[in-house]
Amino acid sequence: MMTLYANKRNLLNWDDHVLPESIDHTSKEPLSNPENHGGLTGLENLSLGAARIQVDDKRIINCRADLNQLVPFKYTWAWQKYLAGCANHWMPNEINMAADIALWKDPHGLSEDERIIVKRSLGFFSTADSLVANNLVLAVYRHITNPECRQYLLRQAFEEALHTHAYQHVIESLSLDEAEVFNMYREVPAVARKAAWVIPYTQSLADPHFKTGTPENDQRLLRDLIAFYVIFEAIFFYVGFTQILAMGRRGKMTGTSEQFQYILRDESMHANFGIDVINQIKIENPHLWTTDLQQEVIHMIQEGVDLEYQYAKDTMPRGILGLNAEMFKDYLKYIANRRCAQIGLPEQYPGTPNPFPWMSEMMDLKKEKNFFETRVIEYQTGGTLRWDS
Repeated sequence: MMTLYANKRNLLNWDDHVLPESIDHTSKEPLSNPENHGGLTGLENLSLGAARIQVDDKRIINCRADLNQLVPFKYTWAWQKYLAGCANHWMPNEINMAADIALWKDPHGLSEDERIIVKRSLGFFSTADSLVANNLVLAVYRHITNPECRQYLLRQAFEEALHTHAYQHVIESLSLDEAEVFNMYREVPAVARKAAWVIPYTQSLADPHFKTGTPENDQRLLRDLIAFYVIFEAIFFYVGFTQILAMGRRGKMTGTSEQFQYILRDESMHANFGIDVINQIKIENPHLWTTDLQQEVIHMIQEGVDLEYQYAKDTMPRGILGLNAEMFKDYLKYIANRRCAQIGLPEQYPGTPNPFPWMSEMMDLKKEKNFFETRVIEYQTGGTLRWDS
């Protein structure tokens, strides 16, 4: 014990109060090498007597302030989204799957086209949410240098794990071939194309040698965040969600639909958070939002629309549930117009109507609760629980 204590004293040099060189908290210049100025955790260099964090010290990327100090908040919207995510907590096994099991086992319960929709949706989303979770934990978190935003990212990472749990719960409940569903992104072209599209944008962020702090790398980060949040999470997911929720509206696969309803609520919040982060980076680094980058992003969005439309054609070659692939073309253009407007780009498909207005209601958190009326109690957490009843 004495040796351990002595080692600690030698390591920290408490006797002489000699600590590593103080971090300069007054400079607002971007970092060329963040690892020399607080690094990924903010405690690589510990400076006794360093100045307290000020709001203006904080930045979304390339921040030199201590990343362990949550307050004072600079981006209150990030903290509010974290709180909203916590209030929205749910668990897959709370949702009754009995009706789905009976319908799936009934040889006449669903058409073959309806069964394909269910399996393809589970195949794509089980892979997609795993990709998202890995990208968040291994890449995005490293480069977002703001503690309140990181707090939300931790919540989002948990929710992505929850979504994978939900898909597994549905797959297990319906006694589907787990290997077939989880490996679908390697076997079914409609699923593989979307997963393959996003991989280059996630791989660059996860590159251990990639560091922000230069205009070129900062712009690359901004582009990859747009690919990740605006296209992968906020365009690629919409055909599958609409298909499954349309089944629920018709009284089919209501448990699975309710799982997707809660997932959609989470994903809507994820997309809004990501778009806020993207816009904040643009505000703080206007030199990154060049004409060339804007044109590249427009092309990426158009590619996303085309790929998701192809997925719609592949998963529903015939009309089903009052839906057809051509309706999805309009819906995807409508969604793409919204995404363009949200990040300050002109609409690429002006005047395109929304063929599924009921989907907008489902993404309104105040309206979508108990939509299927299969859940008789609302989930309550923490201090909101009442024990007297």
